[in-house]
Amino acid sequence: MTKRFPPAPPLGEPMLPVRPSAEARTLLALRRSANKQFIGPPGPSPDDLDELLQIAARVPDHRKLAPWRFVVFEGDARARFGIGLAEIRAGRGDPEPEVENARKLLLRAPVVVAVISSPVDDGKTPVWEQELSTGAVCYNLLLAANASGWAGNWLSEWPAFDDDAGKLLGLEDGERVAGFIYLGTATCDPPERPRADMAEKITRWEG
Repeated sequence: MTKRFPPAPPLGEPMLPVRPSAEARTLLALRRSANKQFIGPPGPSPDDLDELLQIAARVPDHRKLAPWRFVVFEGDARARFGIGLAEIRAGRGDPEPEVENARKLLLRAPVVVAVISSPVDDGKTPVWEQELSTGAVCYNLLLAANASGWAGNWLSEWPAFDDDAGKLLGLEDGERVAGFIYLGTATCDPPERPRADMAEKITRWEG
């Protein structure tokens, strides 16, 4: 496999505090999620994905707790998980269209990664701070994928907040789904969407 990213430096090696890059600035300025209905094959291979996840995990992480983990859905695993979701909805007597939608949920992209918030609640590092680190992982994964040529979308939807879906996913006590990251190749170009009026979002504290 051709590596798309440089390897991590040896532990303790001095690092540059900044890395000016016109390409990185363009990526950030023009980043756009793909529409969830328009993500097809090919997606990253298992080796490609392992590299993307290694890069995604390079985020701020107070006390180096790594308070997150990944559950990867590739190939037939996407359909098998969908069958489990459909059984949950059918067992509740939900309408057939909702059951069928649950069955197909993870088939919208060739690769889906569930990013799990797994905080260490030891009273030393606030759980909220660790959850923010998990959110940074989600976004970093999108950026790494985009920079490598794959489209992506960060979704949660009902399985992220459902106790039975959490059991199916294998969540442990205190864990939550930060998002399902859908990865593949965009089948059409997404249009630019409305953005926040930054004049309304920025204040400068003056005491």
